[in-house]
Amino acid sequence: MSIRIVPESERSPGVTHIPALQLPSGALPYAPRAARLRKLAHGHAMADYLLWAADLVDAQQAVAEAAPLPATEQAALAQTLLLQQGQPPAPLHSGQWPRSAHWLVLLEQLLQQLTPRPGMQGAPVQQALATLRAADAAQCNAWADALLAALRGDALPPDTGAALPDAAVGQLLWAALSLYWRQLAGQLPASGMAEPGEQRHQCPVCDHAPTASLVLSGAQAGLRYLQCSLCESQWHVVRTKCTSCDSTGALDYWCLEDEKAPIKAEACGDCHSYLKAFYLQADHQLELVADDLASLALDAEMEAKELVRSGVNPLFLPALA
Repeated sequence: MSIRIVPESERSPGVTHIPALQLPSGALPYAPRAARLRKLAHGHAMADYLLWAADLVDAQQAVAEAAPLPATEQAALAQTLLLQQGQPPAPLHSGQWPRSAHWLVLLEQLLQQLTPRPGMQGAPVQQALATLRAADAAQCNAWADALLAALRGDALPPDTGAALPDAAVGQLLWAALSLYWRQLAGQLPASGMAEPGEQRHQCPVCDHAPTASLVLSGAQAGLRYLQCSLCESQWHVVRTKCTSCDSTGALDYWCLEDEKAPIKAEACGDCHSYLKAFYLQADHQLELVADDLASLALDAEMEAKELVRSGVNPLFLPALA
């Protein structure tokens, strides 16, 4: 099944209806994510990085509270959606959406928030902060174009002078871009409608890869949603199906503990990829981005089996150069 974005008026109601798409809610995820990162850091081999990531996420929380999406841009979303009716999905496709100057406001405020934080005093981060502070809007936009294209798996934009930033600069840019796209997606006056076909490998809102999948508990127990690595929208994909190639016959599940572990890697023998799954019924405290970052030991085991990760963690971007 594929997912088509439709205006809210076309939404299919019903108590038993499984939403094909869950857009980001008004409740910001950053403070709980930072708290989870700090809890996971206790005694962890990656404690320093987890604490650094918690500082970055705290800064995202502060910026999101101080600089919400402007009302003019919220109004433009409805008009854009109407103009796109009948067009391919992904109304906020990161290669087609005309970024406003608001994302640069978010970036500037993020840099201000990060500069004095104790976890940001290391030489590589200080250099990245200095590089971004010295860059003009044109350079930041060129870096953003290149970074978004690379993480979509597309060729770099031609004839724009776009080049990938170094890893530290790219990580900070992504924090601002993710803030911006989450704000956009959270205000999108739409829902998702399931249609025949597959094509659920990328986010139906912005066309980026998922971070991982979340298997819900409670009233929605057993439903699996993939969470976008850019806008943090979640879309439904049935279980026991590869999230990269849709195969159903060659799936294996791996974990570092026993078979009831709350974090597993779903590996596909057909396309030789894997994506981690987080089971809320096994651990209701799981926070997908934080726990994914803290479980990189599982990724190392999967890579040792020559499997390729199909997900992207927004706090630990893959090497792109």
